[in-house]
Amino acid sequence: MTDSPPSPTAPIGSRNEVFTAYLDHYRATVITTVEQMSEADQRRSRLVSGWTPVELLKHLRFVELRWIAWGFEGRDVGYPWGDRRDDRWHVDPSESVTELVAVLLAQGEHTREVVLATDLATVGRPSERWEGAEPPTLERVLFHLLQEYARHAGHLDIVAELAAAETTA
Repeated sequence: MTDSPPSPTAPIGSRNEVFTAYLDHYRATVITTVEQMSEADQRRSRLVSGWTPVELLKHLRFVELRWIAWGFEGRDVGYPWGDRRDDRWHVDPSESVTELVAVLLAQGEHTREVVLATDLATVGRPSERWEGAEPPTLERVLFHLLQEYARHAGHLDIVAELAAAETTA
């Protein structure tokens, strides 16, 4: 596990920087947790839902793509659901953890650049992402993104504990 999230009492320059610090923390936590697992454990599901740790890595990259690039920025991103096949998360066996981590980090860097350059009250651009609803502000998008990362980091924590317990049993 990585270091704790930013302390609420530690000075951080702006609310934008608070959001990026927490996103960076949770992204790093997920990456470190997956990288510390054996290759077999990275690609094995221990849950009824069937997702694997590598599928979670890919999913989180697409979550950021959907919420920031496609949603907030209103950009054409090709196929924003590239983490899915047959209505579930999917990673091709040829996709390596190294590749998935690199793509997630690059997406995270794009998110960081957008967040640090944009007022949090800025309303996103209209796009298909919002399914006809009014686009939210960047701040609302970031709250959603943070809760998604925190929730999935917790899920992954449980999966890593199950894998470790099985290894030591």
